[in-house]
Amino acid sequence: MSVVLEGRDLAREYSAKRGMFSPPATVKALAGVSFDLETGKTLAVVGESGSGKSTLARLVTMIEEPSRGTLRINGVDLATATAKDRRDLRRHVQIVFQNPYGSLNPRQTIGAALEEPLLVNTDMPAAERARAARDMMARVGLRPEYVDRYPHMFSGGQRQRIAIARALMLRPKILVLDEPVSALDVSIRAQVLNLLAELQQEFGLAYLFISHDLSVVRHIADTVMVIYLGHAVEVGSRDAIFSAPQHPYTRALLSATPVADPLAKKERIVLQGELPSPFDPPKGCPFNPRCPLAHARCVQNPPLETKHGRLVACWAVEG
Repeated sequence: MSVVLEGRDLAREYSAKRGMFSPPATVKALAGVSFDLETGKTLAVVGESGSGKSTLARLVTMIEEPSRGTLRINGVDLATATAKDRRDLRRHVQIVFQNPYGSLNPRQTIGAALEEPLLVNTDMPAAERARAARDMMARVGLRPEYVDRYPHMFSGGQRQRIAIARALMLRPKILVLDEPVSALDVSIRAQVLNLLAELQQEFGLAYLFISHDLSVVRHIADTVMVIYLGHAVEVGSRDAIFSAPQHPYTRALLSATPVADPLAKKERIVLQGELPSPFDPPKGCPFNPRCPLAHARCVQNPPLETKHGRLVACWAVEG
């Protein structure tokens, strides 16, 4: 399989005003993450709110530029890409947002919403656009004649199916899924996840799946990247991460995941304190103020290196 998305040391910083007489502060939303995503595979990015997951999604979808690092899509480096290259690449990278109620224009029919990407990006005749919209509606499990309805006439699960259909209209190679099922009822989540799995197999899609729900990640991911305060702290295969997590932050996240088996014994790891402010991140390892394994060496930032069959950034984890 070929690598369609490659990130190296990606970082994103923002300048924020702190008052009339104070110098602006720098917010390090993403502090340097690296990853590869292959055709037909799913890379899940997990972490607490404020860890940098959605910032990474904005960089991959070219909504924002990275402050540092290299991002390649289909082998094209965005730093040196021409305006035409970027227009072409935007067709290959689409996003499905978290809230299906806010991602659709309430004054636009579903058919118009699905046809709009084709209208803007192609020279397809109106009749072909209408036919393509109806075909995609059927592919995501909705009746084609619903194209003349408005978003308020659909349930949350149906709206998310429509959002997925709209993202697929240009036949992208990469789909960024930013918490795509977190706003849905539990009974609907499995249906949408199964639909995503079918579409990935049918179209050969690569998924960048952003979530804080590890039970969902376990169902859909091939590779998992755990990030904390903008840093990747553990990266490995789904089986490796879930069977034997190594980083103490990953262990704490997994301990908070509900288990359906009432007889299963779990050790609940409760992290002390709050997520540090990105205005003033801790020195050294970003997790050390809350880490139960912290020691003197943690004042230095640990490298992300191979330990126990995955990449781990932790001085306390032996190689």
